[in-house]
Amino acid sequence: MRLETPPPTEPVPDAAEVVRRTAVADALLVADQAEGAAGAEGIPSDVAAELELIAEATTLQAQQLGGEYDSGLGDIVAEDAGASPSATTPEQTPRAVVRSLRDAATRTRAAADQAQAGPLGRLLGSVSAAQALYARDLAQLTGARGPALPPTEIPEPDAEPGDGEDASASPAAAATGPAAVPTGLSAEELDALILAEDSAAYALEVRAAQADGEVRTRAYDRARLHRARAQGWAVVAGTDGSDQDPRRVAYAVPGSDTATPDLARGLEEDLAQNYATLIGLAEPGTRAVLVALLTDATMAGAQWGAPAVPFPGLPERA
Repeated sequence: MRLETPPPTEPVPDAAEVVRRTAVADALLVADQAEGAAGAEGIPSDVAAELELIAEATTLQAQQLGGEYDSGLGDIVAEDAGASPSATTPEQTPRAVVRSLRDAATRTRAAADQAQAGPLGRLLGSVSAAQALYARDLAQLTGARGPALPPTEIPEPDAEPGDGEDASASPAAAATGPAAVPTGLSAEELDALILAEDSAAYALEVRAAQADGEVRTRAYDRARLHRARAQGWAVVAGTDGSDQDPRRVAYAVPGSDTATPDLARGLEEDLAQNYATLIGLAEPGTRAVLVALLTDATMAGAQWGAPAVPFPGLPERA
């Protein structure tokens, strides 16, 4: 006598697996759309080249995120349920790719903030920064609307997320409010970040004084931002104006054999690495401003000539 056993069912994924699968699905959707759009008739060569770059990068992102999950039960479950494959085909145009990148960057950025595992949050933060940059670059080539970038203002220690907002507000509405102060970071880690921002400001101030035209303006504007961020992090650390404040009067600056764009690019890439590292260390729900600043440093580095890469701030995945 043979006992009947219940039919196999797909395992129920936990929250971390849902986050991972969503990020993989987003990356593969973009890769599929970009590959299809690049081969379409009448696509300008520069747009096609950017689409091919995006397809390659997002395929690599999906792989590094663990790829598509396959329990081996998919065909059995689908057959038992009488399911049929979906006939829906995503739109494969450059503008559709921009839209998908915008959406993916927003979702992945939120996931990076909330992921329970620090290493996954760090990887997601890097992927979201890359998606935002690819969206911006392709939008500029096609005239499409670029990505909405997250606020980069460093929250004050006594400010609570959503102060003054209705506690019943939706998550989407809450996301537009003040970011949480990152927690879980040591005094040494904050000191290193303060020094990185302050030394970048000093180097760019020196170079702005030596330059003219657009280079001078851009260097000066970024120097002001980095100086303000050093101040903001010193307030967060509680060292502003104290004997423990790590900021210095002056820093060593590379000589004139290093061109200002090269110097600025290196500074922004170093800051991207700093912020990516801190994303992996900060507690879930307090990483939003770190992810935003990783995105900002990635964007700024690109404006100084840094190439777009699939994993900004993660040198081990270069």
